[in-house]
Amino acid sequence: MTRPFGPQHTILLVEDKPDDVVLTRRAFGKTAIPTDIVVASDGAEALDYVLATGAHAARRASATPDLVLLDLQLPKVDGFEVLRRIRADPRTRRLPIVILTSSTEEGDVARSYDLGANSYVRKPVDFAEFVEAARQLAFYWLTINEPPPTTDRP
Repeated sequence: MTRPFGPQHTILLVEDKPDDVVLTRRAFGKTAIPTDIVVASDGAEALDYVLATGAHAARRASATPDLVLLDLQLPKVDGFEVLRRIRADPRTRRLPIVILTSSTEEGDVARSYDLGANSYVRKPVDFAEFVEAARQLAFYWLTINEPPPTTDRP
């Protein structure tokens, strides 16, 4: 299959449910945008990846993912704290973060935006709807949106 949209993009998927990881990978695989999905299964692992600490200390801290898809209900460190800590670090404060969750709580939406989320998307239950949501997320965040400048971007 020919992929018409430029170089491969890295997406950090922060999700603890294996079924949702598989669903997200399949949905993004059906888009025309080349993506490499890196999975962090808890908030602590996500922070290590983004901030290049712990198990990811060898990764260049400046080589951040193009997009973070962040669930809120996570083991070890919840999504709100992950968001707060990413926004508190000068190296990552501009990183595009989309909350991708099943939460319908209005308070979760408000708190996510208060902490600096760029977008809040409820996970569609239907696979076809999920594929369409993934297509729209990928298209907007990886092709239309102008990413923040970093030293690693051309």
